[in-house]
Amino acid sequence: MEKVRIDKWLWSIRIFKSRTLASDAIKSGKVRIGEANAKPADSVVVGQMVYVKKDGFNLELLVKTLIEKRVSATIAVECYENLTPVEEMNKYKEWYIGKQGAEVRERGTGRPTKRERREIEGFKGGRFELEW
Repeated sequence: MEKVRIDKWLWSIRIFKSRTLASDAIKSGKVRIGEANAKPADSVVVGQMVYVKKDGFNLELLVKTLIEKRVSATIAVECYENLTPVEEMNKYKEWYIGKQGAEVRERGTGRPTKRERREIEGFKGGRFELEW
């Protein structure tokens, strides 16, 4: 096997959950092979660079092995080399700094009372009064 369709390859290495999603991303111009925009039927060969825009990230992948069938994640990682810059990979972490997780109420305390709910809303700044 000397070459594989790009949509099959991206699906088989688990970049996309389905081949349809891979094809749609390729058709919308979010995948490049080298410097040229890809088409779903374009082929990749070992040693080519593939650039993928997905979920706000710009991935840079070097094709190491050609596969057509979807395989486990541990095997899929061996089929490409991720050359994405560190800054790009840390984009989510930088965005997430300062964000807090969901509120958690201690088990067994029940629902908040009206007073507690007003205090929570006042603290979060989510309560507003409508004037008639």
